[in-house]
Amino acid sequence: MESPRLPVTIVGAGISGVACARVLTAAGIPVELVDRGRRVGGRMASRRHEGRPVDIGASYVTVSDPGFEEVVARWADAGLAQEWTDTFGVASGVDEGRTTTSGPTRWGTPGGIRSLVEALAVDLPVRGATEVQRVSAEDGLPTVDGRPARAVVLAMPDPQARKMLDEAAHPAAAAGLTTAYEAVLALTAVYPQRCWEELPDGLFVNDDPVLAWIADDGRRRCDAAPVLVAHSTDAHAQPHLTDPPAGGPAMLEALSRYVAPTLDPVHTAVHRWTFAKPVAGRPERYLLTDTGVAACGDSWSDKPRVEGAWLSGTALGQALVERLG
Repeated sequence: MESPRLPVTIVGAGISGVACARVLTAAGIPVELVDRGRRVGGRMASRRHEGRPVDIGASYVTVSDPGFEEVVARWADAGLAQEWTDTFGVASGVDEGRTTTSGPTRWGTPGGIRSLVEALAVDLPVRGATEVQRVSAEDGLPTVDGRPARAVVLAMPDPQARKMLDEAAHPAAAAGLTTAYEAVLALTAVYPQRCWEELPDGLFVNDDPVLAWIADDGRRRCDAAPVLVAHSTDAHAQPHLTDPPAGGPAMLEALSRYVAPTLDPVHTAVHRWTFAKPVAGRPERYLLTDTGVAACGDSWSDKPRVEGAWLSGTALGQALVERLG
């Protein structure tokens, strides 16, 4: 039987899980955030090289929803976010020439994109470095590794959520977690100085077997640092998921073909994202089942991106407030 003293347990401290937690906390409903990472952020990830953050997951933030616009405005007022660009380059093969594409303003982050999630998570109870093994049920309540909760939110890609779910105890949740994800390898290349041909702030790469995206991290951070970040295609990532560094040389070679640096990098690193981005979005904002298991994240959106993940977590939080009172 449900107990109001129990928390809502949110597994996954990316932006959707943190957004959900914020809504519940504001309504006076206790929450517990659980994440296997030592810091919040999920795929809004930054890694440091000699003290400088480099964004290796989500590349930027865009805004279209008024509610999310308020959040971004607060980040901007706090100096956490700044307008970056509304125009990227597009390359269709090395020798096919380049065009540009314009769209909404992309926002960058002086302190790394993880800092945005960290700001949202201030004062939230986070149990980090915790690997959840099983989401099951006991005495009519959902449980996380045997710990009962009023509800359990799975704020992560569907394949990860389904792997930890007891399907017999939560059949509706299992049936709803069906979206496939593409993998990405993220290559960070740090050069001794800016030594490449003129490059747009970001370059979409089409029809290349290895690369799909290149970001000028120095322009994204507005500090002109000689740092590039390249994302692989799913086809290149898949055979290297068990050994990500082995995928790096081909990525570095492809990167050099598109930007033509005159110097070798002084540092490179490859990060694996096994579940980087959903193959397709959904019209529904979230999943909420009768057995108390719910799900949110970037796939619960018609436009899978940072804003979509925030909207999903926020909408699920509001639905849980209505249900739990």
